[in-house]
Order: sequence, then structure tokens, then C-alpha cells
Amino acid sequence: MNVYDFDGTIYPTDCTVGFGFWCMNRHPKMWFTFFPKMIKTLILYKMDKIPEYLMQRRLFSYLTLVDDFDEQIEKYWDKNEKKIAPWYLAQKKDDDLIISASPTAIIEPIANRLGVRFVASEFDIKYGVFTNNLMYAKEKARYIIDQGFPMIDNFYSDSLADTPIALLAEKAHFVSNKASKVSDWPELDPETMSVVKKKIDTGWKVHLKE
Repeated sequence: MNVYDFDGTIYPTDCTVGFGFWCMNRHPKMWFTFFPKMIKTLILYKMDKIPEYLMQRRLFSYLTLVDDFDEQIEKYWDKNEKKIAPWYLAQKKDDDLIISASPTAIIEPIANRLGVRFVASEFDIKYGVFTNNLMYAKEKARYIIDQGFPMIDNFYSDSLADTPIALLAEKAHFVSNKASKVSDWPELDPETMSVVKKKIDTGWKVHLKE
């Protein structure tokens, strides 16, 4: 079984952000009701003022404002499905598993089009709350273990925060350059591993040395 992160891994950008701009362009009122809040949230996150889960919850909240969500998400993927990484499409298998921190409501349509299994963050788009843990970092590894999945042959991600699930795989691959370059998972020196562990354990954004 091969397991893939989605945003930045087999899709070049963050689909939650992309769909947000898609919706704002079709519902201009959202530029005033949501966009300023989004900018403030991203600034606070970049400044390490709020943790990952809170940033994501605030970011996901625009979904509560899209009253024609079902129509818009299909149109969004009609236009953007072609952006799925060619290297992934060339090796896609029916038993692939996509595991993503993005909301289920956004990931499910594209996973269905690809014909693969998926798990994502369960977020209620009516009430704007998580109904389960954010599928991020060690939550991905916990899900794999709890669900009793078979051995992961290959794992692909663009984020070192996914190190816990990378350690479960026979082989882990690091994806960069907007989902276009695939390399071996980096061997982390003790200092970098300590920083990654802090990020994973606390859910806070931690800057890594280049």
C-alpha cells in the first residue's frame, strides 16, 4: 500500500486556500466577511502566535459561508483536477491512500475522481467545528495504526511534520518544488529532529534551518 499526503505532494498548492479564493471570486461579499480574517490568521501563524490546529480551524471557517458548496467544489475540481502531479498519475494504484489535513468536504470529490481511498480532517461545514482531530502530523500515524492498515510500502509528503507516518513506511519520499520533485526522505540530524518533534508534539509552527 502506498500512502500520500495531498497538498504540496500530489497537488501543487493548498487546495483549501485555493478553493477559498475560488469561492471569494464567485461570492464577492466574502472578500469583506472572510478575507481580512484569513490574512490576520495567517500572519499570527507565521509569527508563531497561534498553533496549527487553530490556524486551520479559522481557515476552514469560510466553508460555512458558501451556501452553494456542492456546486462550487465540483466546478473547482473540474478546473483544477488537471494539476494533479503527473508522476503520481503514472504510478497510481487502486489501493492508494490519500491522507490529508484538508477538510473531507474538499478532498472527497477529488479522491473519488482519482478512484482512491482517502482520510482527511472531519470538519462540519455547517457549524464550523472539527468533529474529529485535525489530520495532521502524528494524527496521521495514529490513524494508520488504529485502523490496522497493512504495511505502508511507500509514503510521500512535502512536510517534515509527517515524520511519524514516514517512520511507519518501508520507504519514505520527500516531495518538493510544488509537487514536481520526489527525493528520498531526508536523514534528520539530532538538532533538526528535536525541532521537528517539538512541532509534532505541540502543534505549533516551528521554523527549520535551511
